[in-house]
Amino acid sequence: MFFKTIKNTIISISVVAICIVSLATLYFALQEHEKLYFESVKGDLDALSENMSSDLLSLMADQPDEFELATLLLRLDRYNNVKHASIYDQRWQPLQNYYGKAALPKKQAPSVLSHKFEGKPPGVYVSEGELVAIKLVGDERFPQGYLCIVLDTNGPLEKSKAKLLQQVLPISLFVLVVVISILFGIQRRLFDPLTRLSDIAQKIQETHDYSLKINIEGKREVASLSSDLNQMMETINQETQKNKEHTEKLMLQQQAMEKLANFDTLTELPNRQFFMETLKRELAVAKRSKKNLILMYFDLDGFKGVNDSFGHEIGDLVLMEVCRRTKLCLREGDLVSRLGGDEFLILLHNEPNELELFDISERLVRTLNVPFEIQTWEMQIGVSVGIAKASDSNFDVSEFISNADTAMYRSKIEGRSRHTLFIPEMMEENKRRLLIANSIANAIKNDEFSIHYQGKVNSDGKIVGYEALIRWNSDTMGIVSPAEFIPIAEHSGKVLSITKWVIKRVCIELEKILAMHSNQVVVSLNLSAFDIKNIALVDYIKEMFSKYKVNTCNIEFEVTESAYLENFELANQFISQLREMGCSIALDDFGSGYSSLGYLTKIELNTLKIDKQFVDHLCVSKRSTLITSTIIQMAKQLKLQVCAEGVETRQQADYLIAHGCHQLQGYLFSKPTSLPDLKKQFDK
Repeated sequence: MFFKTIKNTIISISVVAICIVSLATLYFALQEHEKLYFESVKGDLDALSENMSSDLLSLMADQPDEFELATLLLRLDRYNNVKHASIYDQRWQPLQNYYGKAALPKKQAPSVLSHKFEGKPPGVYVSEGELVAIKLVGDERFPQGYLCIVLDTNGPLEKSKAKLLQQVLPISLFVLVVVISILFGIQRRLFDPLTRLSDIAQKIQETHDYSLKINIEGKREVASLSSDLNQMMETINQETQKNKEHTEKLMLQQQAMEKLANFDTLTELPNRQFFMETLKRELAVAKRSKKNLILMYFDLDGFKGVNDSFGHEIGDLVLMEVCRRTKLCLREGDLVSRLGGDEFLILLHNEPNELELFDISERLVRTLNVPFEIQTWEMQIGVSVGIAKASDSNFDVSEFISNADTAMYRSKIEGRSRHTLFIPEMMEENKRRLLIANSIANAIKNDEFSIHYQGKVNSDGKIVGYEALIRWNSDTMGIVSPAEFIPIAEHSGKVLSITKWVIKRVCIELEKILAMHSNQVVVSLNLSAFDIKNIALVDYIKEMFSKYKVNTCNIEFEVTESAYLENFELANQFISQLREMGCSIALDDFGSGYSSLGYLTKIELNTLKIDKQFVDHLCVSKRSTLITSTIIQMAKQLKLQVCAEGVETRQQADYLIAHGCHQLQGYLFSKPTSLPDLKKQFDK
């Protein structure tokens, strides 16, 4: 670990290098000291031996006196490093020996030493760690003898080295410590910027804050590195900020996409996909825990008319207000979803009891029946609610929703603006509706439909027209009422094929009807709200009129008030083309819709048909009587024909005639009759 950093490695190498250099210097210093020591001692020994050999010359001129020779050699006692000294005659025979303080073991005899140095010229020699001085006593031509002095060099030299080390080492160590300290300081000064760079890098790694700046300091290389790193960090920070902004945008886009995928963009309610996934999970939980779930399915009655009459912008505002009101009717935890168009689903949290369920349903219907005030407009819509329990569908999601839809359909059939709880018996009705819907195509193919004509009379009781009414005598189901199969055909999208069949059949039979009358009569055909949305139907009508040579003045098309107002723009376009063909137009069920009076000046009509509900209460209800007389007077002012339908009593007929009603239609005068039976009546 120690050598993993550059700083520690360089410091270690530097210290080791300094130590090696110091030791090498000390070694060479000791070597030089030894060399100087030898030269000094050698010079001293040479001078000493030279003096003593000169003194020996007088002593050895005659017979040598051993005492005098010994006395001479005793001079060497002053020198601690003298091992021994010997005086030899000219034949190298020892005359006197001396052993000093550093003497060799005395077992080595002088004769042995004489043989060791015999033959060597006078001088100073180094032999086996000893310094040997050999001096000639006398002249070379007439030698008197030889003086040999042996000095111990190892012991004194070691002592001299030790003394030198004692003097040098403290200073050397002090210098070494100072140098190393200076080196540490220099290296620290050099490496501190790098250390700070490392600390900054580690901090950036921990905090991911690329906006941190590095102080530019240190030597040029470090300063340049710091500057480059700052530039790199600035670039990274800019890129990081861009990436962060891009990531935030992606997150917002992802959230927006998730919202688009799971929520309705207009009402911000959960959409079908989100609701279905939630419903599946809740059904699974409820089934495991043996609890029940309540589902409410509702759509708005009359919303199509609002959309077409006031525009989609107003329609959207109505839907948003419906959403707001619906939320106010629900409890915390209840989930409401927009299924599409004007259809909504509600999943009730924690199965409410019967009383709570009734209260929620009543509150919903009552709240949505309150008139809507959007901008400067006031409009009335209703709501049909179907309620289903998960246990009745065996917790199957498709059947669960289907049951709620079936209950809602029952609410519509029973008069709308109400709520209905699904019961298993409704499944039989649903099966019958499916059977009827699936049998319509075969009924047309097998000619199971027929036209019955109900006459219209004038104030004199003379027939002036007929209303063509379709009847169905099924091979498998028997007589099927139009009140039953027409709504089913509209709901299943098959009403157009029925309308085309009726138009074709009336065109075929019109000639026979006209032949029964001397006066001009008009046959009325009913158009549904679905028919007038299909502009292509006009081309079919033209084709049939051309094919069967129909005089258009004998044809009248009846459109219900609600159908007209629910599709106002399309209806105007459709009706205008029929009028251009020469057909007359009647507004059926007048007075049963909403806000219709304001549109009478905007649509081109020939006839107003007073709804049966007002005729039924003539002379019984003052309000109905007043409304009926008002409608007649208004129609006269607008120069419109007035036809009252559902006349069943003479009293009703007399009142209508007295107030100027132009045409009367009802069981009092004629029941719907097939063409063959009608012909029989005229033949009588």
